[in-house]
Amino acid sequence: MLNSMYQLWILGALDNTGALTPTGRLMVEFPLDPALSKMLIVSCDMGCSADILIIVSMLSVPAIFYRPKGREEESDQVREKFSVPESDHLTYLNVYMQWKNNNYSSIWCNDHFIHTKAMRKVREVRSQLKDIMVQQKINLISCGSDWDIIRKCICAAYFHQAAKLKGIGEYVNVRTGMPCHLHPTSSLFGMGYTPDYIIYHELVMTTKEYMQCVTAVDGEWLAELGPMFYSIKHAGKSRQENRRRAKEELSNMEQEMVLAQEQLRARREEQEKKSNTSSVRAVKICTPGRREEAPMTPRRTPARFGL
Repeated sequence: MLNSMYQLWILGALDNTGALTPTGRLMVEFPLDPALSKMLIVSCDMGCSADILIIVSMLSVPAIFYRPKGREEESDQVREKFSVPESDHLTYLNVYMQWKNNNYSSIWCNDHFIHTKAMRKVREVRSQLKDIMVQQKINLISCGSDWDIIRKCICAAYFHQAAKLKGIGEYVNVRTGMPCHLHPTSSLFGMGYTPDYIIYHELVMTTKEYMQCVTAVDGEWLAELGPMFYSIKHAGKSRQENRRRAKEELSNMEQEMVLAQEQLRARREEQEKKSNTSSVRAVKICTPGRREEAPMTPRRTPARFGL
């Protein structure tokens, strides 16, 4: 429970006192993981909501590509045609856009080793999420070919699942230091150039810890979007300044907590007063001079017994 609340606080759904924020109230409306909901909400401000909607829909289905037995190499070559070198998320977007340009054809899907049923499911999910976005008055805007904005938007929701390069083709989690590896099906695997920082959608444990659905990000984006975890080392700033800033933030959080506790106490007292007034009304009114007699057993006379 605490870990779940911590994750919601990281994403900005809860404030420092554990109350729901306006962003959190909007996230509740989407039947998605909190990070995917946050991604959709942030995309509206960044101007790429139509593209992120497709990516979120693609992530909602298990697998899109398949490798038939005996045709593994052929299917891998076809898959490489869709690959966007910087991101698996953008690869998914590219697949959907190509399918859309081919009039949502099932024959095209079969030719490119793509599950037709999965793509139809993606289209259904997209239409449902689009209805919710329209209902919540979130505008659908496409960023066109400027895909760096999409990568930054993905980073805004998954900055807590970041990894940095260590050695050749090996990554370690920035927060925990746990070693992670690129999945062989990833667009970044075997690309020749490995980015310094990446974010991943989920971890899969087989023989190693593999990261699935990876996107390359800038280190500065992590510091900007996840200040509770990351910071940039500046030559002019000393450790004392960082410690002082951390102490200020901690004191501010403590003040907020004290204020929230006072508000909670006042609310409880108000509720107790209301309950007391309602209980007073329920008291029975006594009439002076009236005696309340308890029901007694009727007196048995010989006549009543039939004698």
